[in-house]
Amino acid sequence: MPSPDLQTWQSSGRTHRVFGHDLFVVDTPAHAAEPATPIVVLHGFPTSAVDFRRALPHLAARRRVVVHDHLGFGLSQRPDDFDYTLLEQAEHALGLWRDLGITRAHLVAHDYGTSVATELIARHTRGLLPFELASVTLCNGSMHIELAQMKLTQKILATRTLGPLLARLSSRRLFTQQLRSTLADPDSVPADEFALAWELFLANDGRAHFARVAYYPNDRWRNWHRWIGALTRLDLPTHVLWGRRDPVAVAAIAEQLAREIPNARLTWLELGHYPMLEDPAAWSAALLAALPD
Repeated sequence: MPSPDLQTWQSSGRTHRVFGHDLFVVDTPAHAAEPATPIVVLHGFPTSAVDFRRALPHLAARRRVVVHDHLGFGLSQRPDDFDYTLLEQAEHALGLWRDLGITRAHLVAHDYGTSVATELIARHTRGLLPFELASVTLCNGSMHIELAQMKLTQKILATRTLGPLLARLSSRRLFTQQLRSTLADPDSVPADEFALAWELFLANDGRAHFARVAYYPNDRWRNWHRWIGALTRLDLPTHVLWGRRDPVAVAAIAEQLAREIPNARLTWLELGHYPMLEDPAAWSAALLAALPD
């Protein structure tokens, strides 16, 4: 039986069919009197779009916000015959936004989502993106994989030998412990947020598919020159919005991004890897303040 929190979250969104797969999407209309350019959000690993549920009221007071569970995450479908590459996730995101009638948006990405975003940016810099990016906000992601301080569990999950074994042995206690260890203050996020994240991790036989979605760091290495090269040629307003006390996507990554992306704006928050969970009001305010329109 789903918990009340899960039922509430599920009722806030719907399932949308994209390329033959079901994606769970929350599409929050803006409460502002005048319509503004919408925000589209790409979430991180190993959680889901629920990471943004406490930030959504702040963002939706000003703009339409669309956030979805990537394929293989949360309430979205977890197909067996799928590679779960970051390039495929980019294709599904574009298909979803097209179906929702969004042709121009501010792109916000966190963690895993930042690498999906860099694939979109690579297409943009080549004139191949069928979608207009108004701006880009990158938040605590390890695009510079060579600088990331990956946890041992992440390294194991990224292997095709031990990864499936660790995935089968995953537990709520280990899951919660790993997430809390990435926060600036381990007690800053209520326990019910982790309970809901774990429930969504298990949804649709999540444990059985976990190892397959966890291979994504290998995509970062394979596509490093394509994705980092695109960032150095990016011609859009770009905001590097970073929890400075992140032990995984460390501050050095944000500093490198700010150096190499032309005219990038860098904002520090004294938070950890999940700033939108740790202080949703501060994170949302910083994000909205930097949007160019």
